[in-house]
Amino acid sequence: MSRFVDRLLATARADDQRGVTTGEPNAPVRRTWAEVHDQARRTAGALLSHGVGKHDAVAVLAAEPAAIGPAVQAVWLVGGSVTMLHQPTPRTDLAVWAQDTLRVLSMIGSKLVLLGAPFDQVAPVLEEHGIGYLSLAALDGGEPLAEFVEVDEDAPALLQLTSGSTAEPKAVRISHGNLITNIDDMATVAELDLPEDIMVSWLPMFHDMGMVGFFTVPMTLGVELVKITPIEFLGAPLLWAELISRYQATITAAPNFAYAMLGRRLSNVDEGAVYDLSRLRIALNGAEPIDEKAVRSFTDGGARFGMPAECVFPAYGMAEGTLAISFAPLFTGLTLDRIDADELEQNNRAVPVDESDVDDPERNVRAFAKLGPPLPSFEVEIVDEQGNRRGDREVGEIRLRGAAVTAGYLTVDGPVSTLDDEGWLATGDLGYLADGQIVICGRAKDVIILAGRNIYPTDIERAASTVDGVRAGNAVAVRIDAGTRRERFAVVVESKLAGDAEQERRLVKEVGARVFESVNARPVAVVVLPAGTLPKTPSGKLRRAAAGEKVADRIG
Repeated sequence: MSRFVDRLLATARADDQRGVTTGEPNAPVRRTWAEVHDQARRTAGALLSHGVGKHDAVAVLAAEPAAIGPAVQAVWLVGGSVTMLHQPTPRTDLAVWAQDTLRVLSMIGSKLVLLGAPFDQVAPVLEEHGIGYLSLAALDGGEPLAEFVEVDEDAPALLQLTSGSTAEPKAVRISHGNLITNIDDMATVAELDLPEDIMVSWLPMFHDMGMVGFFTVPMTLGVELVKITPIEFLGAPLLWAELISRYQATITAAPNFAYAMLGRRLSNVDEGAVYDLSRLRIALNGAEPIDEKAVRSFTDGGARFGMPAECVFPAYGMAEGTLAISFAPLFTGLTLDRIDADELEQNNRAVPVDESDVDDPERNVRAFAKLGPPLPSFEVEIVDEQGNRRGDREVGEIRLRGAAVTAGYLTVDGPVSTLDDEGWLATGDLGYLADGQIVICGRAKDVIILAGRNIYPTDIERAASTVDGVRAGNAVAVRIDAGTRRERFAVVVESKLAGDAEQERRLVKEVGARVFESVNARPVAVVVLPAGTLPKTPSGKLRRAAAGEKVADRIG
């Protein structure tokens, strides 16, 4: 019996007040969660008539939350699982995209795509490759589903595609039990006030934070939500602040780069602009490393409009843990752990530095965000390369265990377990525990090893991003000759100045100098690329390995 679907149904039956607003800023439409459920039942009835049922995998390709929400609930009502497909962009080669999509559908065992705007235009491409699809708009006219199809807690609810290349797809198998466990954990630790909280989000629905955190959670528990698409945000970042102000939102979330972007806009708006951000109590910052300067830009810009700095809410999460693994304590804002960089790099120890020594030019100091204690259902341990448990403030790989941890992946070669014999998941993240809180240093596969020192790429990237002309959040450190005695690193940056020979020479020189100042090591090369050309995942994360391929030929 699925407690998750039971909770969805209970919310739909008991609450006809709270709901979701979509279509901002041009054509806002609000529907209660009960109305969303009514549409989901009609869609579920249509799916059932088309032969979709218990344990069937259904893929969804759409962008509008108003269409996606009822569709995914409908799939759950008929006992199926949902996979949000990677979305083609105007620059996508549709033939390549179709081949990648075929691999994904074969991997998850699906023969059906639910197709919605603005991707109706790819219907001929799907037909050409024999991919079956149904229009979401046409499914709304079905007879309502009379009774939902019962599944057990271990049945898959979401097959969440990871952020890797779609040419080698992998899906995290998130069960009904995983979902409801993580939803309850998040609601408890974030102290959700169901009648009063209002959430605003522009996060994409194909990303776990957008799908789980900022649609499934409010739909399951009955929290008021305002949902726009990433295109609306990226086209006008201040719309985010405008919606928080207009709807008096209390909760929002985004990766670090977006807070930096909004902070800059808020700092530069005309004096006559009026926003009220005073009710914002949670601005969750996750999905990528948290940068102190970006957060300060956000809090300084928001302070002009009454936003409390304490609303900043650092978090650690991953799809393998359903979504959230740890939340920082409420109302404390960003708390930094300042440690001795030499001890970190040479001895894998996070030795605190006294506040009086932080600005000492003779001290090599690193600062990492404290991401809070694990959520209630998780066990967390830090282990060395041999699997031995590390102590407090000793750096190693983070491992997880608990009811929200997925049991496995689906891959092109079949199912793969994520857990060892004792139920532990190796995350691949390097970090440590400090006063019971998780601190992340970086990914194990990305750490650069020079003369016995462990250099974390995030330190290099932050230094490079401070150079005038480098696009914020668009600097990547890549390993060269990894694992050999010749191991080196290069830096790849995006800049609107690319193509101007004189400016490129300046950027190369300044980035190299700034990186050397930060980590006492010089990159073997600095490569300047035009804006929009750094390899990224569908969810917007930089791909270090793919960036490395771009510079390999230049380095030799």
